[in-house]
Parts: sequence; structure tokens; C-alpha cells
Amino acid sequence: MSSKKRDKSDFLKELKAFRVPSEVTSEAVFLFLESLDCPRALTVSMLYQYGEHAQLAELKFDPLHYDTLVGLRDAYAATAFMSKAKFLKLGYDLDVRAFEKFSKFELLCKSTNLSLDHLATNPLFKGPVVYLHNAVIRKISQIVGEMTYQDLVDAANWGPGSTTVIPRRFASAANKFQFETGATRRLLNLLPIDAFRDSYPAWFTDVSKLEGFSFKLEIGNKVTTVPKDATANRVIAIEPGFNLWFQKAIGMYMRKRLFRYGIDLNFQSMNQSLALEGSKFLRLATIDFSSASDSVCRNVVRELFSSRMFALMDACRSHNGVLNGETVRWEKFSSMGNGFTFEIESLIFYATALCCAEYLQIPLSKGSGNTVSVYGDDVIIPIDCLELFAEMCRFYGFTMNMKKSHFASCFRESCGKHYYSGIEVTPIYLKDRLSTIPAVYRFANAVRKLAHRRNSYLSCDARFQRLFDYLASVVPRKFRLRIDLQLGDGGFISNFDEAAPTRTSQWYVTPKGLRVLSGTEGYHVKHLTDKGKTFKSGVYGLLLAHLWALERRGLKTSLFRSRIHLYEIMSPLESKVQVLAPNWREYLSPWGFSRLHPFLLQTRLREIEALAVGDLPETNNDVPVPGKSVMKFSLGWVAQWYDLGPWQ
Repeated sequence: MSSKKRDKSDFLKELKAFRVPSEVTSEAVFLFLESLDCPRALTVSMLYQYGEHAQLAELKFDPLHYDTLVGLRDAYAATAFMSKAKFLKLGYDLDVRAFEKFSKFELLCKSTNLSLDHLATNPLFKGPVVYLHNAVIRKISQIVGEMTYQDLVDAANWGPGSTTVIPRRFASAANKFQFETGATRRLLNLLPIDAFRDSYPAWFTDVSKLEGFSFKLEIGNKVTTVPKDATANRVIAIEPGFNLWFQKAIGMYMRKRLFRYGIDLNFQSMNQSLALEGSKFLRLATIDFSSASDSVCRNVVRELFSSRMFALMDACRSHNGVLNGETVRWEKFSSMGNGFTFEIESLIFYATALCCAEYLQIPLSKGSGNTVSVYGDDVIIPIDCLELFAEMCRFYGFTMNMKKSHFASCFRESCGKHYYSGIEVTPIYLKDRLSTIPAVYRFANAVRKLAHRRNSYLSCDARFQRLFDYLASVVPRKFRLRIDLQLGDGGFISNFDEAAPTRTSQWYVTPKGLRVLSGTEGYHVKHLTDKGKTFKSGVYGLLLAHLWALERRGLKTSLFRSRIHLYEIMSPLESKVQVLAPNWREYLSPWGFSRLHPFLLQTRLREIEALAVGDLPETNNDVPVPGKSVMKFSLGWVAQWYDLGPWQ
């Protein structure tokens, strides 16, 4: 091994072995709160110091209690700082609390289903609600249209998470293509195995021959929890794999249809910019809901969607699930974990808000300051239609989260961005203990960016310098890497003078002894970067995953759904190793590869060849490795520490 590789290996071993002292987390908490220097920061500090963690986690923030920007900004930062900390000692089980909330909303769904079964006796079904309910049905029909079978098979895809058959640690697309078998009986009644085989012949014919494929009938989904914040976990449902495959297709279809109406569910920037606008001009309200994903009732979807669309979604969803070891029939239509829950709730909220604005004859356009935008359960609507919108949401069984809905003050919050009177006041969160060097990097950089933003990006607020310097001091000197703002969290973000990077050599010597200008100007900066892990899996699944990805990216290979079989493309040479057959170019060229740019053609074929022997890496962001970047000096580096004083 060369000395350079040995040095890098030793560096990584020391990095992974080093553990930050346990007292660093508490000291960082106190220094951060001391930097804020406000009454709420003192409250948080005392509650944390004396072990009153339950009170700390339950602290409330009301923007109406503050009349200045600085007072609200500091109090909000102190309140939110530890609201997601997983290491607080609360004295109760987070899973128990999560399941209690889940069961509560399941009962609410049951109540809503019964009320929609008997609309004539429903006390909420009166006045404008009657007209608006029918208007929402028409609006959803107009937006969604009718999904075809081709739409279903073309847009199907795997989600990134686990299924009822494949656990999270093995949940790659390659493994799902080769080993996934889970499906509910209702899905197979709608799309029997012959339909699958006709839609994806290369997949099902070959996997059936090679693996003895057969469906595993699942009763439904499996309920589990994931971390949410300091006070409770979040309940999700793990779906059967083939149900999820088609649920994703329905979700993708709805995204495309909503995009035609200006709602882009792939990006949050629209909601964030509208929250900023709402905090300035006070014409828009930002609305959030409690457990919206668990409040999408069965009969609400039946009422609002066409019978054909409802039948399709109903066949793909899980009607039953396993909760606390017992089989339960769900009152909700779908839950978090379903491949189209996010899109359904976005569509219902958007259509409802749009109909409310039209009923009140509120002109909608971004230029007028009145508009409607949704991203899941984050809804932005004109304040004038807030009351009517809230009434319709109660009718459909949704509960507004008044803690996170803002319309009475200059404060607005949507999609992770928080504003007050046109100024960003987004807080930072300490979620885990600072036990590793990368964790210290991430927290120190969050503090530095916050300090930079607080001085209007002209300099860094000097009140936070002591905390930043302390975090740098707890890391051994050789790991105190100083990096540019654009390099992520692979070191401590610093300004140019702090980093003092090495200037790149502009000349190099050729083998003939000539000095040649390299053409590279800038500075060398060492930092940590992420490197993917190489893994091996079933070769047929790897090839199918890659071909499907190519087709989804628009290369239109058609090979994934062609009649040609995988065993004609790949021939087994050994029991454990598969390679491409010698004549693989003949099989690939008729399906569009030969029409691609020559460089792209060679690149893709090399990728497939590497994929066939299981060498293509899959990204894993938890594997830091040392890297080196060459950058030009730019003003993008964070400025020097300087206190501009209080500002309004």
C-alpha cells in the first residue's frame, strides 16, 4: 500500500474511533442558549439543567406574545432548539404516545365515515358546505381525469423504504426486483399474474424460471413507528411490495395532473416563497393539520373521486393491517407509508381551498397577493377564505393544528421555512448528542449559518463565536478541517482567512521536463465527503433495476418491458457469477441504445456490464472518507465574525 493510501486509511480509522466527550453536548446547549440571551433561553437552560425535560419538550411558542423582531426571533430559536432532541428523558414511552394518537385519529375517521354515510343527518352538511362539497367533487374530477392502464404500468416504481417482505437494510431496487413477492388479494383480483406477465414479460417470465417466483398473499400492511420529535414518535405503515409498486404509479399520475395547475409536489420552494410573502403583506395564511396522513377517511375518498378512480386506488391500498399484534380493518383510506397518501391529501386540500376562494369570489393570482398552494398538509390560502376552508376541512374529518397555523400575526411557517415581517427566523435543532466528529461538524456549521443569516449575510453575529470556537476546540487538531460554504458538512465552514488554504500549483512538469501551465487556479482544501458502498445482489435484479431506471429517466430503451428474456441477454458462466453474453450488443441495439450519443452509449453499456457482476455502488451517505477539492476564491465564503448590534 502506498504511503498516501496508508495515511488516508489511518486518518479514517482515527476519525471513526474518536468519541467526543459526553459533556460536550450539555456545554454546547448552554453556550447556544447563552448566545441568545433572552428570557425564553434562560427558561430552557434551567429546565434542561435541572432535568425537567418533559416541561422543556412541551414548551409553547405564540408569536402574538412578541412585538419586536429580535424578541420573537430569539425566543423562537430557544423554544425550537431542543424540540426534536431524542436524548431528553421524558418519563414516558414515545411509542405508546404515538399509538394513542394513531388510535385517536382512527376513531375520528370512523366517526367521519359514519357521518358521510348519512349526509341527511350530518349537522355539518348545511349551507355553503352542500354547494362546496359538490364543487370539490367536480374540481377533483377536472384535475385528475381518468387514469389508464398504461399510465399505471408506465409510472410504477419502488419506494426507498422497506416492505412487508424486504427489511429496510436490504431495501434496494435490485433486491425488490428479484425477491419481492408481497401483494394483497384485492390487488391480484384487479391485476392477476397474467396481467403482470403481459406488462413486464422480461421481469416475470425470467424471475419465475430462475427463482420459482410466486406471490405471497399479505393480509395488509404492518404498523410501526419512526422518530418524529422530542415528545412523540410517528406511526407509519409498511406496505406489501407490489401494492406499493402500483401505489407509486397512482401518486406519480396525481403529481403530473396537479403540476398542470401550478402545484409542483417535487419542490417546496413555492410554499416557502409564499410564506415569506404572507409574513410581509398579511394577505396569506399558512395552515397545518394534525396527523393529516391518518385522517384521509375511506368515505371521503369514495365521495370525492370518480367510481373508476376509487376502485383502482381501493384495490391497491391495504384494507387491513397489523397493529400491536392484532389484525385491524382500517377506517382511514390510507396512511403514511402508502405510495399515494401524500398526493391524495394534497389534491383534497388544493381542490377544497380553490373552491372556497371561487365561492367567495376572491381573485387568485400571485401578483394580487392572493393565491392557493399546497404541499401535503402545508396549505397556503388567502386569509379571507380561511373560515370557510376550516369549516370544509372539519366536514371532511381533518383537524387544523392551531400551533402551526398562522394568520393573526406577522409570523408565517411553511415547508421548513419560518418568517416574521419578511425576515427569515428559521431556527436550528439539536436532534442527537454530539458524539462523533461529523455530528460536531454539522452542528457547528448550522450555528455558523445561523450567525451569518442573523447579520443579513454581511457578517457573522459575534454572539455565536464562542460556541463555534468551543466546538472546533473539542475536535483533535488534525480533524479541524476548514472548508468553503459550498462543500457541505465535511469540515468547519470558515472564511478565507480562517481556512488559509493551500494555493494550487499553476505549473506542472511533463515527462519531457517541460513546465506547462496547468490551467487550474484556486486553492486546495481538505474535507470529508460521502462515498457509496459497493454491494452484491442477485444479478437479474440488478440488471432489471438499471434498465428500469434508464427508462424512467426518459431514454426509452423499452428493454425492461420487451419480450426478450434476461437469460438471452445474460448467460451463467459460474454458479455465483453472471456476466453479459458475448452477443449482448445485438440484443441491446434494436431497443434504442444505438441511437444514443456514442459517448453516452459506451457509458451506459459499461455501467450495465459492471452491474451484471454486481460491482455498481449504491449510495450510502453514512460512509465519510477524506477528499480534496480545488476551488476558486469567492465571496461565497462566510464572512468574519462581527456584531452589527440589534436590528429591527
